[in-house]
Amino acid sequence: MFDGFFNGKKIFLTGDTGFKGGWLALWLKKMGAQVGAFALPPHTSPSLYQLADVGSAVTRLGGDIRNREEITSAIAGFAPDIVIHMAAQALVRPSYKAPLETFDTNVMGTANLLDAVRKTDKVKAVVIVTSDKCYENREWVWGYRENDPMGGHDPYSASKGCAELVTASFIRSYFKNSGTAVASVRAGNVIGGGDFAEDRLIPDMVRSFTRGEPVCIRSPQATRPWQHVLEPLSGYLLLARRLLEKGQDFGGGWNFGPADESTRTVGEVVTTFGEKWGEEASSRPDTHTHPHEPTLLRLDCSKANLLLDWKPKSDFSTALDWTIAWYKAWSTGADCAALTLNQIEAFENL
Repeated sequence: MFDGFFNGKKIFLTGDTGFKGGWLALWLKKMGAQVGAFALPPHTSPSLYQLADVGSAVTRLGGDIRNREEITSAIAGFAPDIVIHMAAQALVRPSYKAPLETFDTNVMGTANLLDAVRKTDKVKAVVIVTSDKCYENREWVWGYRENDPMGGHDPYSASKGCAELVTASFIRSYFKNSGTAVASVRAGNVIGGGDFAEDRLIPDMVRSFTRGEPVCIRSPQATRPWQHVLEPLSGYLLLARRLLEKGQDFGGGWNFGPADESTRTVGEVVTTFGEKWGEEASSRPDTHTHPHEPTLLRLDCSKANLLLDWKPKSDFSTALDWTIAWYKAWSTGADCAALTLNQIEAFENL
């Protein structure tokens, strides 16, 4: 897909022990990049990191993005061409239980990374990964554009809005006229094999269905933009290339979401996923009271479509098919590294 562009490039990647970060680390290694990885140990067991042996694809450089000295030393020592920042506290409901940890990780962690970048002249491109929940959610039917206000009701969403403001401030203050180009990226609800997080719809369904139990559904009417994990990752990589080639002309915020037909309710996802999974799939409503989460969320990706020539390569049904295929193969003892790399190759060939 990228004409060998990443072959030999030095890329500093935070969050490779997470779901999206693990997929990206394996993809970068497949393309011949030298990946310097910075992340805490996986938060789940099992994890994609362990199952697909992501550690063998990277050089481990450290750990905690809240530790300013550690990340400054790691970036200076590795001297990367590109930095991709994915490490985060990535869940809404846990952010209600641990708001200070969420803000410390997502806001100060981002500030620590950008401060480390500004202290070296080696880095030429930086991609900061935030979330579609960074926008001030007004429950309107059209997609949010990159110039809509940042916001967030819950601590997670607010922390991602804050991370966007931090990134914009560093761009204006330090990178606008430097040799380092910086952008931020916001994706939809990402699905795919290897996600084992709590309080995420697909992993919750997989856990329930493999036990032969009905999955408990909190908000069946909540509407989200669903996409396979490789879709936004392809956008991040394309943007990183443009930043390296064209500089800050491609800086600022970017949305990477699915086509409109992939914006579905939780109830629709549960029904379709269950039909594809098989007869052991069932669901039941959750009658408990839960903290606030937005009901309606869409992204407008016109900017990426027009300026990067980026468009989704797969549709909603394909995303579910690939996700189910991954988990079904994993449950029968398949080689998860080969399984993941095979899906990456299939995506490249779409």
